[in-house]
Amino acid sequence: MSESDPRDETEQPDAAETSEAGATDAGAPSASAASEPSVTSPADEAPPAAARSEDEAESVDEAEPVDEGHRMDWYILKVAFNREDSIRDALAKRVRLEGMEEYFGEIIVPTEDVVEFTRAGKRRVTKRKLLPGYLMVNMAINDDTWFLVRETSGISDFTGSAGKPMPMDPVDIDRFIKKPVGDDEEPAPMKTSIPFKSGDRVRVKEGNFQNQEGEVDSVDEANGRVTVIINIFGRSVPMELDHWQIEDL
Repeated sequence: MSESDPRDETEQPDAAETSEAGATDAGAPSASAASEPSVTSPADEAPPAAARSEDEAESVDEAEPVDEGHRMDWYILKVAFNREDSIRDALAKRVRLEGMEEYFGEIIVPTEDVVEFTRAGKRRVTKRKLLPGYLMVNMAINDDTWFLVRETSGISDFTGSAGKPMPMDPVDIDRFIKKPVGDDEEPAPMKTSIPFKSGDRVRVKEGNFQNQEGEVDSVDEANGRVTVIINIFGRSVPMELDHWQIEDL
């Protein structure tokens, strides 16, 4: 009998044990893999609560429309002729009754001071309307104020286009409402109320041409004089007269 090879006596691992060990090693994570922390992408991280609230607040502010409910502008109203004063008072009363004073400022009938003379020749200063048939109101436009104005008796509409109220031009505000006078400027001379216009037929009632008839050529309100074309000796002659020296035919 031959002598056995020592290599044959070396213990060989059992095949079943080898397969079980391999399966276990394959299924379990390595120690280095288990100990390595997970890495999260910065894009996946949620921003802090404070940052989110600031961003949300900014987006809300940008999207929120500006409240113009209290923005005051001057507007012109078309009203019934020769009823401007009573309509102004009626509108102001409705504003008070509805408790809407915060949306309305001044309501005015634009006027200027003029000089008039009585039949006895006495001089007096009166108010003359600059824009008969119109009012000017300083107000904020919204649904309630628009409705209140339009429902006031005697008011027909706002001036504007396509039914939309148009604020007054700053030049017109200065002209009709503010009427500024510089420190070094003299007030404009007061005009004289003259009830005549170019083309009117008149008669001279005083002076050298008494009872002569003629036609008004021009009117000078600043000086209270009227130029009348009178026919003298077959010629048309312009005569400058005081407005109280003539009368309507």
